Amino acid sequence: MAAALLQPELQREVPPVLPPARHLRPTLLPLHFAVVGCGLGGLAVAHCLGRAGHTVTVFESASRIGDVGAGIQVSPNLSRLLIRWGLGEDLRKASVKPQSITFRRYKTGHRLGWTRWGETMDREYGAPYYHVHRADLLDMLFKLASPYMTLFLNSRVVSLDPDLGQVTLESGQKFHADVILGADGVKSMIREVVVGGPDKPIRTGDAAYRAIIPASEMYKDPDLKSLIDHPEMTGWIGPGRHIMAYPIRGGQEYNIVMLHPDRGTRGESYDLPGSVDQMRADFAGWEPRVEKLLGLVSHTLIWPLLDRDPLDSWVHPSGHVALLGDACHPMLPYRAQGAAMAIEDAAVLGVLFSHITSRRQIQPLLQAYQALRYPRTTDTQLAARLNQKIFHLPDGPEQEARDISMRKGMEDMLREARGEPSREDSSGNANVWADRAKNRVQFCYDAEVEAERWWRGSGDRWAAGVGETLAFKL
Repeated sequence: MAAALLQPELQREVPPVLPPARHLRPTLLPLHFAVVGCGLGGLAVAHCLGRAGHTVTVFESASRIGDVGAGIQVSPNLSRLLIRWGLGEDLRKASVKPQSITFRRYKTGHRLGWTRWGETMDREYGAPYYHVHRADLLDMLFKLASPYMTLFLNSRVVSLDPDLGQVTLESGQKFHADVILGADGVKSMIREVVVGGPDKPIRTGDAAYRAIIPASEMYKDPDLKSLIDHPEMTGWIGPGRHIMAYPIRGGQEYNIVMLHPDRGTRGESYDLPGSVDQMRADFAGWEPRVEKLLGLVSHTLIWPLLDRDPLDSWVHPSGHVALLGDACHPMLPYRAQGAAMAIEDAAVLGVLFSHITSRRQIQPLLQAYQALRYPRTTDTQLAARLNQKIFHLPDGPEQEARDISMRKGMEDMLREARGEPSREDSSGNANVWADRAKNRVQFCYDAEVEAERWWRGSGDRWAAGVGETLAFKL
């Protein structure tokens, strides 16, 4: 019964441009939130809770706020939140708006799939699709969150007492808070507190090289110039490997991510130096443009891909500790939704805790947050895992069936681009970005609207007392 009460209906229409006004009102009961981790999710939740009137303290183990060189995809479900929060112009200036996504055969470069993006995204899903440098997005969120948070750098949290709501830093300092939020990533220490013991991420068997190429170098080669002049996401897919590449920073740089079998990369960091020679060897024999691109890479980082199964509970039994982002639902990069899911989590928490009127509602609201988010984040996790298989099929019958499916979707999209009616049902297409039904679920979602809709429908009654006796089963 509880899960049914909290389950949001699938949104089938483009969300409203403006948010509900109610959740923007300051809370009647300001709380103190401690956020562990100052990544995209941590900054977003600091902004959302601070804007609602709460006090937010953020603890970050690093000595500065920054990110390694890498691109990130900002899909409509994320861009609508960022635009609403006042980042629309900054986002537009720092990004590239891809006009399409193309999938290509790894050896020949022949086009297997194509989906129009650009203004189609705005029109069908109510917000733009952008490609942006991850460091630029982090900087935008940092500026957004700064007025609402007290930030402690060089402040590694080494333990916490969930019953007391107390965190202890490596320095020995102790801090108390009404709620502790673990936004400390896939290797989360806070997750182990919630689970009640050691709980390490598992290796997927894949790793990713990441590199950024100056557009000025690509303009020197006529074969590569079009990759900058016509902004799109290009995916080369082959047995056990694939590449995703796209321009960023107004077309001044070209981001390239190369997924390949992991050879037992030591460490679990996002900024491990990789071997350029090995990177080129891993993609030897791919189409000439790929080899030319890799020839322009001066250095690369290697990122071992870690994963976790969906977690039964994101909330500690004490009711004072909860998780968000990769700490509770890490996303493989095959659906480009990791940042979006973490920032959606933050948006939902901001709306729910804008309504709090009693400390007795803290645990029920954290449970409501999990119940609202769990189905969506789990589905997105599984979709990313499915793409891992689809992209990496060995040559053979399954690969041929995949290619046929992608071509059908492409041909239908090209017909529509010519003004002709669609002839194909896009559901289940091997190119998930061609599947309109899945795109509506993924891209039309509005985290703030869904949280406010639940509150208006049953949340006020539930938080007044019903929620405290409900058993949350998902």
